[in-house]
Amino acid sequence: MTDSAQLQKKLAWSLLALRLGVFIVMFVWALDKFVNPSHTAVVFENFYGIGDLSANLAAVLGGLQIALCFAFVLGLWKTLTYGLIFVLHGVSTLSSMPYYFDAFNNLLFFAAWPMWAACFVLFYLRGYDRFTLLSKTAV
Repeated sequence: MTDSAQLQKKLAWSLLALRLGVFIVMFVWALDKFVNPSHTAVVFENFYGIGDLSANLAAVLGGLQIALCFAFVLGLWKTLTYGLIFVLHGVSTLSSMPYYFDAFNNLLFFAAWPMWAACFVLFYLRGYDRFTLLSKTAV
């Protein structure tokens, strides 16, 4: 196997690992909209300035997010799904900006930054992400 082929194989496995990791986080956040819609309402009010979010609207948003998550983890429509995941997580990360200024009382918020970087890598290298539902070749 050539160095280039080995690199392609390692890259494909690495991108799959990133995609699965990002999926887990995004999927649990989507499930939270069903399990605890009042938490979703608090998040939307505190971070996005959207008050009075109903449980029904939280469920609709959760359903859309779950559909996006499954399309993303399956590698479908990469430009759209990887791009939406990158943008949505970016909005979430940046909306938390005040918490970064009080860093030592909000350490968990900093986990958003490497995840956002992973979302960028997945979007940027989406053409090399071979382990997808529509893949013609498995690496």
